[in-house]
Amino acid sequence: MKKIIILIPVFNDWESLNKLLKEIDENINEFKNYDFKSIIINDASTNTFEKLVKPKNFEFIKILNMEKNRGHARCNAFGLLHIKNNEKFDYVILMDGDGEDRPVELKSLINKINEHPNNSVVAKRVKRSEGFFFRFLYKVHKLITLLFTGKNINFGNYSCLTNTDVEILSDRASLWSSYSGTLKKNVANLKEVESTRGLRYFGPSKMSLFQLLLHSFSIIAVFRYVVLFRTILLIIFLFFLETYLGPFSHFLNIILAIFTICIFIVSKRENKNELINSEKNLKSIKIIK
Repeated sequence: MKKIIILIPVFNDWESLNKLLKEIDENINEFKNYDFKSIIINDASTNTFEKLVKPKNFEFIKILNMEKNRGHARCNAFGLLHIKNNEKFDYVILMDGDGEDRPVELKSLINKINEHPNNSVVAKRVKRSEGFFFRFLYKVHKLITLLFTGKNINFGNYSCLTNTDVEILSDRASLWSSYSGTLKKNVANLKEVESTRGLRYFGPSKMSLFQLLLHSFSIIAVFRYVVLFRTILLIIFLFFLETYLGPFSHFLNIILAIFTICIFIVSKRENKNELINSEKNLKSIKIIK
């Protein structure tokens, strides 16, 4: 039987995780030809986690307790590296632990890998559940990303990776700061399923405007040399339009220069040595059978 590991980062939101695991169990019940287990990355939570009950369709749940809080992207990077080095598996499914990645869509992901067993699958966002302002910012982010990288990155963490692609990604320094950007850059022939971004089970989103901006820049920074090349072309183009735009062309060039500098500053978050040595941040392991 093929083995699927479901990787879920969590910080304090144990109530949501319990509900998520229950709903996952309900939606994988029909897939008897797979063995399932879950690896939870506890990102140094500050509260005591509730008792987790192993769902009947899971072989076990492994909780990796981190020494220091490192953030969502780093938890995914650490989790993939740990799985590559320590687990036997055919696929890894990455999910957020708050309910925004809807468990009902697991059926679409698994059916797609049944059709294309050698390809990783991403959950393409066709509808979001956030408010108007967030949806507007997301559209702006997608437009800027497409303009400066040439890539339409219309997915987040929710995805199913093949064993081969886990091997490829786990060695990339950029995985430490952006999962979706690294996946788009390094893995060809991604398959897609349609996905609706769900609502959080409990409480409002904890993502601030600054964190959203940093998240967007981190994705674009994966393609920083493409960004640099495209920025130079835009600056040259604006130079020829100076007669028509006047001082406004200089203003745009300054904005482009600042944007590119910010992208290269953010790219410094990519740290391969930190990724390789991340096992040192592992405080303890708990297995629930």
